[in-house]
Amino acid sequence: MKKFLIILSLLSIPLVFQWDMYQVLKLRTFDNLVLPGTSSGYFSVLNITEEDIDREGGYPLPRYRLAEIQHDLLEHGAIGVGWAIGFPHPDRLGGDEAFAYSMSFSKTVLPLFEYSNGEYPDTVGTVILGEEVGGFKASGTLQNIPILRESAWTEQGIATAPVDIDNLVRRIPLLYKTPDGWLASFGTQILKTLLDVDTYVIKTNENGIEEIRVRGLPPVKTDSLGRKWVSWIVPHETSLQNMDVEGKFVIVGTDAAGIMPQLATPVGLLEPHYIQAALAESILQPDSPYIPDYALAVELAIFITTVSLVWAAIVNFNILIGATIFVVTILGAAALGVTLIQKGILIDVTWAIISQILASTVAYFINFRTQYRLRQQIKKQFEHYLDPRQVKRLQKNPDLLKLGGETRYCTFLFTDVRGFTALSESLPPEKVTYIMNKALTAQQAAVQQYSGTVDKYIGDAMMAFWNAPFDQDDHEKLCVDCALQIVENLKELNEELQAEGLAPVAIGIGVNSGAAVIGNMGSNTRFDYTAIGDAVNTAARLESATKDQNATLLIGKSTANKCKRYCRFVNDISVKGKSDKLQVFTASLDVL
Repeated sequence: MKKFLIILSLLSIPLVFQWDMYQVLKLRTFDNLVLPGTSSGYFSVLNITEEDIDREGGYPLPRYRLAEIQHDLLEHGAIGVGWAIGFPHPDRLGGDEAFAYSMSFSKTVLPLFEYSNGEYPDTVGTVILGEEVGGFKASGTLQNIPILRESAWTEQGIATAPVDIDNLVRRIPLLYKTPDGWLASFGTQILKTLLDVDTYVIKTNENGIEEIRVRGLPPVKTDSLGRKWVSWIVPHETSLQNMDVEGKFVIVGTDAAGIMPQLATPVGLLEPHYIQAALAESILQPDSPYIPDYALAVELAIFITTVSLVWAAIVNFNILIGATIFVVTILGAAALGVTLIQKGILIDVTWAIISQILASTVAYFINFRTQYRLRQQIKKQFEHYLDPRQVKRLQKNPDLLKLGGETRYCTFLFTDVRGFTALSESLPPEKVTYIMNKALTAQQAAVQQYSGTVDKYIGDAMMAFWNAPFDQDDHEKLCVDCALQIVENLKELNEELQAEGLAPVAIGIGVNSGAAVIGNMGSNTRFDYTAIGDAVNTAARLESATKDQNATLLIGKSTANKCKRYCRFVNDISVKGKSDKLQVFTASLDVL
């Protein structure tokens, strides 16, 4: 949990503090997923081209010529004209009166360009629902000359286009705040002019502006600064030659080289008249995109929920289930983000998805490192006395190391080196150790050869079993064959010991089959994988009885019946802990 909280805290930093890198990523995601809007059909762009400028004799065009263009537009059915060209200085050719006169016949909007001079035009009435908070502040404006701005039917709107952190134009304020009130943007003023409305309503909340209303239009959702996300609708376009403007409000500008600035947008470089036309169209779009003021809270909730889910899945489940939950979570977050954005609610999930990938990578690494260390620890602790297959099983599933067991029908083998006490008294300790290690190695080799599990060594004795932890259909035969192989291995060992001048060793072996509890037995800190039960005790008693019966190998009846080898009856014997006598058998390699 501590590691997860550290990872979660580190990954949340770009989101909480809105790092520049993250903001760019978020905005570019919105650019690619916001659905394109549909033209309303109310607007047209009259673009004065480079060729037009050449035909007119250069730029700027005389204002009497602009007056002619205004008249031509009206005669072709335009319902209003917006000039995306500022007129802060008088016309040196004296055409201002003619231009002003042409504007008195129709609704006209002139641009105001932001200029840090502290000067603003008069503001109109504004209704504010809520506290007067938020808004995009204007530092001043460069106004048009009085004869033009005071002409009948003429209004002004701020035509600037602020850029985002990556220097692209995406969001344009619908209103600009001044010391005296509020000024409409160029696009907002166009719609006010068309609807013949003087005032607008600003709805605010504790974060800033929430929406802006112009009578006759649905409320327009904005961010806290009153900025509208622009849907880059390709407007209807006409030319000086065609004048296809019937029933449209015409926005006039030029794309001639070196005259109007080109601004970078998500759809490429655009001149101001195209940008303002797109803004006017965007205001009329139903479900127009906007970044809600609760966006950060929702993004944090998605981030925390999805990253926590992915981490928990990888840490608590196997790799297949964890990977499945990881993929489903990422796809779910992506689907949620795409759905919200295409519905116009600009909620970002990119950082949540990136964080899921980073968190899952860390979680997988931690899991791998932990599992690797655990497997190495298990191998180190158990490889010397467990069957290699069982060691691998424990490495694959460490939960098997929990205390407890299961009842299984198994075959058990006990051995004991005879005369060990006399051997210890007659030989130096290092010789005794050498002989015992050789004897036990010979026994262990036979157990491994016949797929058994060495349970433990007790001095000169050994315990082994079959059919655990893996199922073995012929475990009785495997155990008896192992016992006979031990006898053969000790014959070879005795030849080796005699060649070294050492005394040979003898052995007693007891084999029995039956039900027993097999599992990890011991304390919470130290335990062994072993077996307990009556069948185990009986095998040990048979080994002890080999001395009295003068036999090397004694086999219980249950094993003899199923070992698929001829077993010769030896005797009915009494053993400790049993009220009834036991039938015991023996076997040899030369009799099948």
